[in-house]
Amino acid sequence: MMWVIVSSFLIYTVFVAWFSWYKTRETDLTSSDGYFLAGRSLTGIVIAGSLILTNLSTEQMVGLNGQGFGESMVVMAWEVTSPIALIFMAFIFLPRYLKAGISTIPDFLEQRYDLRTRQIVSILFLLGYAVAYLPTVLYSGALVLDSIFSLSSISGTSQFTTVMIVALAIGIIGCCYVIFGGLRACAISDTINGVGLIIGGFMIPFLALVALGGGNLVDGVDKLLHANPAKLNAIGNHESSVPWTVLLTGLLFNNLFYWCTNQAIIQRTLGAKNLAEGQKGVLYAGFFKIFGAFFLVLPGIIAFLLYGEGGLKNADMAYPALVTDVLPLALSGFLAAVLFGAILSSFNGALNSSITLFTLDIYRPMFKPDAKERELVKVGRIFAGGLAAVAVIVAPFIIFAPSGLYYYLQEMFGFYNIPIIAMVVVGFFSKHVPSSAPKITIVVHIIVYALSKFFLGNVNFLYVLSILFPLNVFVMVLVGKLRPRSTAYELYDSKKVDLTPWKHAKVFSVFILVLMIGVYAFFSPIGVAETSAEYSPMSFIFMLGTLILIGGVFWFWRNTNRKQRKEENQAEFNPSLKQSSL
Repeated sequence: MMWVIVSSFLIYTVFVAWFSWYKTRETDLTSSDGYFLAGRSLTGIVIAGSLILTNLSTEQMVGLNGQGFGESMVVMAWEVTSPIALIFMAFIFLPRYLKAGISTIPDFLEQRYDLRTRQIVSILFLLGYAVAYLPTVLYSGALVLDSIFSLSSISGTSQFTTVMIVALAIGIIGCCYVIFGGLRACAISDTINGVGLIIGGFMIPFLALVALGGGNLVDGVDKLLHANPAKLNAIGNHESSVPWTVLLTGLLFNNLFYWCTNQAIIQRTLGAKNLAEGQKGVLYAGFFKIFGAFFLVLPGIIAFLLYGEGGLKNADMAYPALVTDVLPLALSGFLAAVLFGAILSSFNGALNSSITLFTLDIYRPMFKPDAKERELVKVGRIFAGGLAAVAVIVAPFIIFAPSGLYYYLQEMFGFYNIPIIAMVVVGFFSKHVPSSAPKITIVVHIIVYALSKFFLGNVNFLYVLSILFPLNVFVMVLVGKLRPRSTAYELYDSKKVDLTPWKHAKVFSVFILVLMIGVYAFFSPIGVAETSAEYSPMSFIFMLGTLILIGGVFWFWRNTNRKQRKEENQAEFNPSLKQSSL
């Protein structure tokens, strides 16, 4: 009965809200560090739970299972390869972020380059969140909740009206977390919902396998392994949405942006109590991502075997159909609450990051440099309300957009994600690249990426990103060689947190990589899968060529840095050279 679903949904949702309030009631929300970074007090478990829930959203729960239904386990690459980027985050990016004591990625870019670079990147982030991400989270979340609770059927309203009402409810609740609780309330609610997501997420494939086996789990597993082994193949060829040749090139670069520089994601790590806790949180999240495929992709494969290719209206109905068909009523309400938490987490994460970017990177430096801490928090809250209102208004209109627009928009984010990761990487490892380099790189990247859309429209965009990252790095290093900055850059040490690393970080990272390789081996022709298409030799040639290109760029970079260091050393021992260089 519907009241059972609604009751279990409300009980779990209210408990999460109460517990988040209880844990944040004594947090100082009058300072920018307290409000935006949880007073730099987050522990590893809280960071991991928050990272996972901010990352997970209804687009993934529904979209990846839908892609699995229509394609195969090849789409698990978006999940299972994420630990590589998270290991980079733990050992390369996070120590430098915490050392610099930054609040946002643009904050670091100002330290390394200049204020204008910081503001350009902040605006790019805000446009991406406001125009595409927030409205789409609300829209897709409203569709999932509508399918579980049959809201349109019960109320007799149109889908447009239902989406508007549900989006408004999500927007109001999300604003309450962000406005009144800051980052700490969001992080704590994410942790609780993370536990619920693990329980509920793995329950779906388990019960679906029982249904597939006619009530017998063993028969269900046997049918999954032998009914259509090609659906279990995770090694994609050149025609797949994720070819195997981009796993360590284009997809890795995309993941590096997402897990190492995307403000909505990494803000949780910037609030770490110390480096050790931050590394724990990042690596724990990487461990969890390896198993994400078992509830983000595998249910789609099971749904294909249950319903058949034409058994659903469209592939994206695979996950909602399983939730409705295999879960008991009370558990349907519980999972709906967990999904609601995932929707809120994605919404809250982007909203919190947006107001942090606006207040610290745009409002204070451009409009009121002497703004006090309380005023920044107040302005951030007002901006959050306004941004949420815009997202709620835009959300239902996505219903009129052409099919697949969301994926098109995600692909369009390629216009700025690769230049940002290139800026940060070059900023870390070079001392002489000037502030003009990132601006030139953004222009070059946008032009080349736009041309690729026009002339290479049928080419997988991950192939394009494979080439564009080394190109971006090359442009920045070349500018640094031709017009180096006058003084060498040194990373600022803020001394805000303890930078002692986690003693088990390296061992745990190796353990994660071994697990990742094991999962890929299992879902491959050497494991339980079969291949249904040949692998083109051109794919291997492309990957080899890309790796040679990347190696060439970094060889050029290394030689440039070596030459500049040599000149600096000569200047140290020759005052006349030093004087002339100045």
